[in-house]
Amino acid sequence: AGLSPPCPLCPQVLSLGADVLPEYKLQAPRIHRWTILHYSPFKAVWDWLILLLVIYTAVFTPYSAAFLLSDSEEAQRHHCGYSCSPLNVVDLIVDIMFIIDILINFRTTYVNSNEEVVSHPAKIAIHYFKGWFLIDMVAAIPFDLLIFGSGSEETTTLIGLLKTARLLRLVRVARKLDRYSEYGAAVLFLLMCTFALIAHWLACIWYAIGNVEGQRTGWLHALGQQIGKPLNVSDPRRGPSIKDKYVTALYFTFSSLTSVGFGNVSPNTNSEKIFSICVMLIGSLMYASIFGNVSAIIQRLYSGTARYHTQMLRVREFIRFHQIPNPLRQRLEEYFQHAWSYTNGIDMNAVLKGFPECLQADICLHLNRSLLQNCAPFRGATKGCLRALAMKFKTTHAPPGDTLVHAGDVLTALYFISRGSIEILRGDVVVAILGKNDTFGEPLHLHARPGKSRADVRALTYCDLHKILREDLLEVLDMYPEFSDRFWGTLEITFNLRDTNMIPGSPGSDELDGGFSKLRRRKLSFRRRSEKGGESGG
Repeated sequence: AGLSPPCPLCPQVLSLGADVLPEYKLQAPRIHRWTILHYSPFKAVWDWLILLLVIYTAVFTPYSAAFLLSDSEEAQRHHCGYSCSPLNVVDLIVDIMFIIDILINFRTTYVNSNEEVVSHPAKIAIHYFKGWFLIDMVAAIPFDLLIFGSGSEETTTLIGLLKTARLLRLVRVARKLDRYSEYGAAVLFLLMCTFALIAHWLACIWYAIGNVEGQRTGWLHALGQQIGKPLNVSDPRRGPSIKDKYVTALYFTFSSLTSVGFGNVSPNTNSEKIFSICVMLIGSLMYASIFGNVSAIIQRLYSGTARYHTQMLRVREFIRFHQIPNPLRQRLEEYFQHAWSYTNGIDMNAVLKGFPECLQADICLHLNRSLLQNCAPFRGATKGCLRALAMKFKTTHAPPGDTLVHAGDVLTALYFISRGSIEILRGDVVVAILGKNDTFGEPLHLHARPGKSRADVRALTYCDLHKILREDLLEVLDMYPEFSDRFWGTLEITFNLRDTNMIPGSPGSDELDGGFSKLRRRKLSFRRRSEKGGESGG
């Protein structure tokens, strides 16, 4: 049979040309024009800017409504125009930014209940209408601009009340800040800020009540007498300044929220007494909330120490119950202390079991990254091979003086030193000292059966070692035969612990070696036949 002509599209297919790939592979994500992704950097920066404006609104809107708009000079601002006060200009800019934020929200994607990103403009608009649109719209209305021009006292009071509608945006801020609830320091900071903000609001209300009362028995009249600036109703320019009024009002609310007050600023009229009762009730609830959270945060900070002492007590009870002798007891306690300092009492195996296998492989790859990147035998391995190896590695910790391998022990693993120094002893003679990046064990590919150690391995300092069991390493290398030859060719075992005199001379060792080798060759030949059968079938 003649050879078929070469395929004219082969170069294009190999180069993944645009005219060969399927259409759905070439299409860009369908995002409508002027649509903003909710996770884009612009939206993140914009949200932080709106957050700062909302904080400004929460602080200055009640202060302006209570202290500034009630002043006669501020109430007559129409004589000098809308921009006679810088605060009014800032309020106008804030209103404009809030209106722009509404327009941006109409074009921002969202995640629906099925965890899908919705970018269709109509669906975004319906979702926004059903959610935060009403609150955002009321908070963005410039009431002082709409009612500007009337200098009556009633209009001024109405403007102050309507401007407090901006505080509705704090509901959205509270939901966004909820993501930081897992951090103890952040929760404590937010609680203190909330406490101060509520005290500020109550101080504004406290002043408004005293100003509306206008009696000679109110707290404002008493303040004027105390500081030598008597209050004169007919001449508002006389009496305590706005700074004196605000500081005194804030002092009263803080003292009432945190205690029962000191009496130097006290309610005199019925309205002031009723408000003081409400402040005390609010203070008791806030006190309980803040102290409860502070207690939880402190317990969380010391939870690790409590777990350490609990586990250490269990170890000592075990030693006492089983009457462990002193040298072994000291080794147990030192190992526990070192392991705890390295892992902080976290059982990595128990943690990994709660995750899917693919995520476990990524975590193990991260934990063993220094070994897999710096050790020459693992260089050039595919990512799949490295993930399989990382899943098999275990980390071992040893305090000074701890014996890792005894003479005569079966060599079931290969060890890679990550930190610390160890010594190899034959009897009482030190034959080698190994350190970081050294390897000890036996060349597994040269022996069908595990051998026995001819020396003791003892830690000189606090050591961290990566070990992989013989069966696990051979299993991974069988799955990646192209990597196996390169691995064994570049692996340099710093110290071979295998006792070459004990195994060959032991009774029946040759027979067992032969049987094990035959079984292994049978498995490999069956595997190669299966692969060839699969290729011919394809």
